[in-house]
Amino acid sequence: MMKLSLREKIGYGFGDAASSMFWKLFSMYLMFFYTDIFGLTAAAVGTMFLVTRIWDAAFDPFVGVLGDRTESRWGKFRPYLLWMAIPFGIIGVLTFTTPDLSPSGKLIYAYVTYSLMMMIYSLINVPYASLLGVMTADGKERTTLSTFRFIFAFGGSLVVLAAAEPVAGFFSRLGGGAPNLQRGWQWAAAVFAAIAVILFWLTFAWTRERIRPITEKTSLKGDLRDLLKNTPWFVLLGAGIATIFFNSIRDGAAIYYFKYYLHTQAAFSLPSLNVTMGWSSLYFVIGQAANIVGVILAKPISDRIGKKLTFFGAMLSATVFSLAVYGVPPDSVSLVLLLQFFISLSAGFVFPLLWSMYADTADYSEWKSGRRATGLVFSASSMSQKFGWTLGGAFAGWLLGFYGFQANVVQNSDTQQGIRMMVSVYPAIGALISGLFMLVYPLRQPLLDQIETELGSRRADQVKSSRAAA
Repeated sequence: MMKLSLREKIGYGFGDAASSMFWKLFSMYLMFFYTDIFGLTAAAVGTMFLVTRIWDAAFDPFVGVLGDRTESRWGKFRPYLLWMAIPFGIIGVLTFTTPDLSPSGKLIYAYVTYSLMMMIYSLINVPYASLLGVMTADGKERTTLSTFRFIFAFGGSLVVLAAAEPVAGFFSRLGGGAPNLQRGWQWAAAVFAAIAVILFWLTFAWTRERIRPITEKTSLKGDLRDLLKNTPWFVLLGAGIATIFFNSIRDGAAIYYFKYYLHTQAAFSLPSLNVTMGWSSLYFVIGQAANIVGVILAKPISDRIGKKLTFFGAMLSATVFSLAVYGVPPDSVSLVLLLQFFISLSAGFVFPLLWSMYADTADYSEWKSGRRATGLVFSASSMSQKFGWTLGGAFAGWLLGFYGFQANVVQNSDTQQGIRMMVSVYPAIGALISGLFMLVYPLRQPLLDQIETELGSRRADQVKSSRAAA
């Protein structure tokens, strides 16, 4: 099998660095932005997340089918990285823009801009994810690509989590007078948007598509029929939804946890640069650093004991450490940070494995049917993210409303208890469900080796036949 160059692996990683910067802005800060800066109620935001994300998740398979049927001199999936980069950046800035409108006008604006953002995200991220399935047929190289992808993804996230609040604060204080956080967050989003556009273009320039289906005679009906018979795909869909729910509900609640339960102030400041970092930002940074460690360890450990067992063990560990957060008293910030490291370390194992396993399910489908629908199969990855994020984000908003949350006031004991459960018990449930899905995942390593060998032989025979016919 052909080994990919370091440059191509880095180029592939750049794509998820770009996506993850905005993914983290949305998952960590958007709920807080909408309630404490934009001016919406938590319950309204939760409902908006549910409505817009369900539509967006349903949009993902359409994008996957579109990618499978795209023909260009650049391939099926790479062109979308070129075409969608600038719209991605523009809509991202508009999402973090606060218009001078009535409360109902703001809610409509939020619905429109957020819906457009998620659709553009699908149009660039589903093809990017699908690219993994056509760059190489080597299973271990795919895991390596996934490792690079998530090192860069968490690296991009790390930049955002370390810089978002300080950069927003910096821009909010420009010009003197009272801080204008609405302006600060808009300009911070613009900075990250510009970086994301450049990174997407580098991914387009530095990667290549190599895998062609054994047969090009496909139909949407046939692709969907194959997908419905793909049991491993459904198992990964469930595991992916539960994993993202685990992450999104704890991420969405974290700022509230630090502000209203732990009552923390700034962790440290740099007066000469007019920059301050809060404990919540440090919490996020520690989490991303631990994620990167988990991503790095995922390949050697999964090579030794298999992807399935590694995935299960990581989610079981995340369940235990998440439950431990519930017992932390409000004056033990250092213990919260320690548990955050171990929870995030566990989560870091899962993401490269999950995406590598999606590529395995595409191979499985081709092995069984003789037809390959990489984009449709990989759209499951984005769809599971969206559904998990939908459930986590909607539950976060609804739970805040249920527990009586009101922005920028001292919370009562019931609200504080609810916020406490949102960073511990509820995420633990998601992690446990994800791990349980792995118990029934059927693609073990011996079968994967057999599939890889047989598909390689079929493709080689097809190439010989094509040359003989020519």
